[in-house]
Formats: sequence, C-alpha cells, structure tokens
Amino acid sequence: MHMAMGRLIRITAVASLGLAAACSSAPEEKKRPPPVVMAAPAEKHLFNDVITAEGTARANEQVTIASNVTERVERVLFDDGMAVGRGQVLAVLTQGQEAAALRGANAAEQQATTQYGRIKNLFDRGFATRAQLDLQLAAAERARADASEAEAAIADRVIRAPFAGYAGLRTISAGAIVSAGTPLVTISDLSRIKLDFTVPETQLSGIAIGQMVDATSAAYPGEAFQGRISSIDPVIDPNSRAVMVRALLPNPGARLKPGMLLSVKVKRNARVGDAVPELAIVGNGEERSVFILGPGNKARQVVIKTGLRDNGLVEVTGLPPHARVISDGVLKVTDGMKVRLPEPKGGKDGKDGKGKKAAGAEE
Repeated sequence: MHMAMGRLIRITAVASLGLAAACSSAPEEKKRPPPVVMAAPAEKHLFNDVITAEGTARANEQVTIASNVTERVERVLFDDGMAVGRGQVLAVLTQGQEAAALRGANAAEQQATTQYGRIKNLFDRGFATRAQLDLQLAAAERARADASEAEAAIADRVIRAPFAGYAGLRTISAGAIVSAGTPLVTISDLSRIKLDFTVPETQLSGIAIGQMVDATSAAYPGEAFQGRISSIDPVIDPNSRAVMVRALLPNPGARLKPGMLLSVKVKRNARVGDAVPELAIVGNGEERSVFILGPGNKARQVVIKTGLRDNGLVEVTGLPPHARVISDGVLKVTDGMKVRLPEPKGGKDGKDGKGKKAAGAEE
C-alpha cells in the first residue's frame, strides 16, 4: 500500500509540472506580437520591351584616297587627325610636264581661235570657202581638248578632300614616289555614326524605321548615346537567320570612333503599368503571388501575373484596386496572419500625439 501511495504521489507531481508548464507557455504565446511589415500601393512605372544586340560603329562617310598616277610627292598639306573641309588640298604631286603641256595647249587654242575669226570674216565676205572655215574650227576645238586633257592631268596630281571630315594618320612624305593606286590619306566624316547590328528574324516584327535606340560603349561607362533606326536590310542572312539593321547616332565632338563595339538596346511597346518591388513576389512553381494588407491588418495572399522587370521593379497584373502590397517582411507572413506596420516616429508613448492614434487606426 505504501508503494501504491508513492506511485500516486509521483503521477500527481508530474501532472502538476505539466500543467504548470502549459500555463506558463500560454501567456508567452499570447505575448508574441505580430510581425512588422512594410506595405504600400503598387506604383505606376514605364516599361519597355527591349531588344539587345552588339553593333559596330562606322563613319557617316569614309574614303581612302589613292594616287591616280605614278609620280613624286611634292607637298603634303595635312597632319595626323587634322580636320579638313570639302575640296581642301591635302597633297600635291609633281606636275611640271603637265603644266608645260597646258601652257602649250592654251597657246595653240588662242592661236586657232584667232585664225578662226579671220577666216570667218573672209567667209562672210565671200573670200573663203566653207571647207576652210570648218577646218579652222576643228583646229580650235582640238586645241581646247588638249588644254582640257592637260588640266585633267594636273587635277590628278592635286589630292583634295571629297567631303569635310578628319584626316587619318599620315603615311606619306614629300619626295616619295608613289605608284598608281597607292593609298595617300583616309578621310572620315564623324559628324554622325552609322551603327550596324544584327537582330534575329524572330524579333524582326519588333523593329521599324524611326525607332529609338540607346547605345553604350566601354569607353564611356554609364553614358548612353541615342539615335534612330534608319534602315533595315531587306535580305535575311540564311546562315545566321538574322537581319542587319542600321541606326544613325549624332556624334558631337567626334567622341564615337569607327570600329567601336557598342551595346544596343531597341525599346518597343512602351506602356505604363502597376509595379511592385521584386522582394514582394512569392513563387510557388509556375505560380506567382503577393501578400496584400487586408481588413484588420491581416495578410491576404493574391495570385498575380508578372511581366517585365526594370530597376528592381516587376510589372504585375491581377491586383485588387488600391491594394497595399507587403514588400518587406514577406518571409515572416502567411495567408491570414495578422501583421503590424512600423510605428510612426515618436515611439509607443506617442509623444508627438500620433503614435497611439495611428496604431489604433490600424487595429
């Protein structure tokens, strides 16, 4: 009987301890406050579908001028990288024989023209035949042709810029003998840049002449150069299944150089839509959702559809009107859980007269 009494006392003690533990944990659970979260309505944001590509910069106009004849260089009139105007003389080749031929042709032309005038006077008076007049006219025309030929030969020996631009690095010097076809100088018009890039045929419907493009270069970090699409190649490359697109970019100060590699973004389908922070999105397989602040400060999970991403924001559709989306503290929230918003400045005691009122309004 003493053993039975001892066993009863031990069971009663264990039960008392369990009841005491349960009673002590219940107040602790009641004291645990709801998690603090941040909530705000979705903001309106401009989204653009973007096509990205890599392109090569080309000069607006570029030509390498070569010698038309084999001759000695007499003068070089440009320096490395010098700005030149249209028609400006860049180099002169020796032209002594051609200059002499021009003087002879001019003299012959003058003599033939004078003689033609005399015979014409005699013809008008009946003292010369038509054959004599025609023969002298032919002599005058032949002299003019010889003069024009000499002038053309001299022009071949004067190298001029075909358009305004910048001269390339000089590779010739006075006194050197150049052969016909020898490159003398490269002129580049850098007032604007032709940017050529390729776009896959699957994205061809998304580009059009006149669309804006943004181009960036590693030479100028953080800076974008804007231009417009000027032409689209009508033929698609059968090997790469891509189409060549050309954009024109203004180039003040000639900062962009031919041959540069540029990253290109073509913006299309611009639209303004609802956007929420990326941290507010909850994923479950293919499904995406957010938590919104419901009545009584209870979190409610809402399934949404996502679109484009831009600068930490995600395009969303399917939100209830005027919904406040929980963006900070999402990992602590479950559907139907009561949450708290941060208290206004002034603390719990509400020294500024707003703390308790704001908290009460949320409850």
